[in-house]
Amino acid sequence: MCGIVGYIGRKPAQRIITASLARLEYRGYDSCGVAVLGSSVRVYKDAVRVKDLEKAMPQLSGSIGIGHTRWATHGEPCELNSHPHLDCTGRFAVVHNGIISNYRSLRQQLTEEGHIFKSETDSEVIPHLIEKYFKGDLEAAVKSALKDIEGSYAIIVLGEGENKLIAARKDSPLVIGLGDSENFLASDVPAILDYTGRVIYMDDGEIAVLSANGIRVERDGQTIEHEETKVNWSVTDAQKSGYDHFMIKEIREQPKVIRDTLGEYMASAGPVADLLVDGRIPESLLMLACGTSHHACMIGKYLFQELLGIPVRAELASEFNYTAETKLPERAIVISQSGETADVLRAMRRVKSEGSQVIVITNVLGSTASRIADQVVYTRAGPEISVAATKSFISQLIALYWMAMPYARVNSGRVNKLIADMRQLPARVQQVIDHENELQKLGSKLAKSEDVFFIGRGINYPVALEGALKLKEISYIHAEGYAAG
Repeated sequence: MCGIVGYIGRKPAQRIITASLARLEYRGYDSCGVAVLGSSVRVYKDAVRVKDLEKAMPQLSGSIGIGHTRWATHGEPCELNSHPHLDCTGRFAVVHNGIISNYRSLRQQLTEEGHIFKSETDSEVIPHLIEKYFKGDLEAAVKSALKDIEGSYAIIVLGEGENKLIAARKDSPLVIGLGDSENFLASDVPAILDYTGRVIYMDDGEIAVLSANGIRVERDGQTIEHEETKVNWSVTDAQKSGYDHFMIKEIREQPKVIRDTLGEYMASAGPVADLLVDGRIPESLLMLACGTSHHACMIGKYLFQELLGIPVRAELASEFNYTAETKLPERAIVISQSGETADVLRAMRRVKSEGSQVIVITNVLGSTASRIADQVVYTRAGPEISVAATKSFISQLIALYWMAMPYARVNSGRVNKLIADMRQLPARVQQVIDHENELQKLGSKLAKSEDVFFIGRGINYPVALEGALKLKEISYIHAEGYAAG
């Protein structure tokens, strides 16, 4: 996972690019770089954090620029492997997020044709392909290059003498930010919140051409009209706000997230999502997600089976994509915090193509998942910058409970107790957070461990899995979640 940004407008690009990259460092921080178009394309990059790059880099004059912050996949973190990458002539600069799966064969072919590579990355084949196909039309060269590429990508291309940026995406997120005589590109919304809250989410297979005064998005040669989305997050939401790091900030935000999410659902006149099929509860349900969201699905499986009395399958979307199916349930519930997880989107498209109705639970208004789904349930977690999900997980659970309760086949006393307990959740979560000193002592003990086992039964088994995942993600201590049986 890497972060990419682009800017075109009237202002100096360098400062905007570096500031935007700093907000994307949660997507990768082993190296970074900037390219700015002035009289020529100038690049400065290194295996350092963004703040150190900003201190060391010279003044790059120009109002068009691109940037990249890297989490290494192909090639070690070093200056040569850092993005942006250039072609042989130095005219074309490219930043890329994703994996080019056929880069070895492309690199060999291009080398035989005389191209000289400087890095070990898969991404460097892109500018060389653009150079190969360039015949005076940069947009046409990018399209030709993309036809040769297999894998996933979000790319931004800058070319000498070109008063535009060209972007494309396939299985990697890319968002366009709309400004006044300026436009932006980024892997994720927080990168550009300082400058605009008006965005367009690109879809797979689309190519965008940005100038300072406009944008054009197309697929297969046809112009695509996208609806503009107004981001309901503030700049403050995407800042540390005095906390040492984003994870502790987002942990402490959980009581507010619960209140906001509950308040949103309670204010609605009816159910947050319609589970019925032809006026009846479906005979079964399929739940799909990855990572932490999959653990929420596993909890949802227990919950829906108890309250609705129907069989529920909770599947990893990444594995579901490789399984053969004869018949799918009429309803599927999909969970994705970002609404841009490639495996989840692929699973959603497959489920829909086979006739199932899809309800998505997501945190991002206007995301790809929200546009694919038949129904959308939004959580109100705000931006989640920390890689380890915290507040999004608990807001997903609240969404699942609130979806199930209107259709519960158990006695009303059970449902009323659940509602009463949920109203008390913000205060109860705050009580846990208030024991921070005791938790720090426990953390100090755990930090000395080589192996940690989280044990749970029933609905608490997926909670154990989530606890183990968190410890592995944060500390790299070996941890396992086990069913108590």
